[in-house]
Amino acid sequence: MQITPAERLRRLPPYPFVEIDKARARAKAEGVDNIIDLGIGDPDTPTPVHIVRAMEQAILKPENYQYPSTEGTIEFREAVAAWCRQRFNLDLNPVTQIVSLMGSKEGIGHFPLAFVEPGEVVLVPSPGYPVYEPATIFAGGIPYLMPLREENNFLPLLEGIPESVLEKARLMFLNYPNNPTGATAPASFYKKVIEIARKYEIIVCHDAAYSELYPEDDCPISFMEIEGAFEVGLEFHSLSKTYNMTGWRIGFAIGNKDLVKGLAGIKSNLDSGVFQAVQEAAIAALSGPQDCVESMREIYRQRRRTLVEGLRRLGWSVTDTSGAFYVWIKVPTETDSTTFCSDLLKEGGIVATPGIGFGKHGEGYIRMALTVDEPRIAEAVRRIETRMATA
Repeated sequence: MQITPAERLRRLPPYPFVEIDKARARAKAEGVDNIIDLGIGDPDTPTPVHIVRAMEQAILKPENYQYPSTEGTIEFREAVAAWCRQRFNLDLNPVTQIVSLMGSKEGIGHFPLAFVEPGEVVLVPSPGYPVYEPATIFAGGIPYLMPLREENNFLPLLEGIPESVLEKARLMFLNYPNNPTGATAPASFYKKVIEIARKYEIIVCHDAAYSELYPEDDCPISFMEIEGAFEVGLEFHSLSKTYNMTGWRIGFAIGNKDLVKGLAGIKSNLDSGVFQAVQEAAIAALSGPQDCVESMREIYRQRRRTLVEGLRRLGWSVTDTSGAFYVWIKVPTETDSTTFCSDLLKEGGIVATPGIGFGKHGEGYIRMALTVDEPRIAEAVRRIETRMATA
């Protein structure tokens, strides 16, 4: 019997981080040693101790071994509400305006299934987090790419979207601080988004997974802080990057109660919620001391400084954006981003992500993640300098 994947699966572009894993394995097989991995944004420092301790206690409770609720325990949602009140001055109803997620990726991937009909348009940033386009395709939607260009501070040019597209659009994905560019968005931009969303009845999904990773003087706002946001939108948050909990798989969505209800409706049919012990650990993260978050921000600031200053000293063009924990860099040669990253791995033992992996408008750039320690970043710069000297 010949087994053929469904058309929706055949339509998907290659997931860039799977390709990175394959390239890394090939390089090792070919003898490349001591690889410095600046590819995937997975924090290299451990989850804070007080969160781990909370998990140790929670995992011993027999009541946590049963099925959790899809929406999340009320205690978890109350902790989310309190954190959002403290961080963004939002007044959320824990029962109707918050839903737990198995990481924000899961929620983003499922959300279009609740509201996008086959043939409807979904506005997708390019370059952007690779999940937005597949989530659209799985729901039968049609992705319309919104270019994020450096000359517009990596914000989509909203007035450049044809009215014929806006009239067919059901959903708009946004993500600030942005992956992969590191850009942040001002309140004035969100206000324009809400105006368009109201006019054309477009749902806005804001991915705020990197809301707590920012430089000293640029604390990002929440989309939900802007007047009218609760009428049109939902915001996704993750504990993965903020508290170094990528493998724990927990996040949450906040916003319009009907959008929360729709997402919960999809999830109740596809998963059984987040393990309650993990939710208890997440409560400890959200409700406990936040100095661990500031410590991580400072680590990333120092790493960014080392990488950016080092690359600029070598003549590379690095964008001025500084949100998230990524550095967005123009390809310094005449080659394409995939070839350049391949050569960088083979010749320097350095893993970076080609910009094309984030959509066609990412071509011409590469992304480096600040997820190795400062000495390794400095070593990466030295290897690049050596490579340039012998080229």
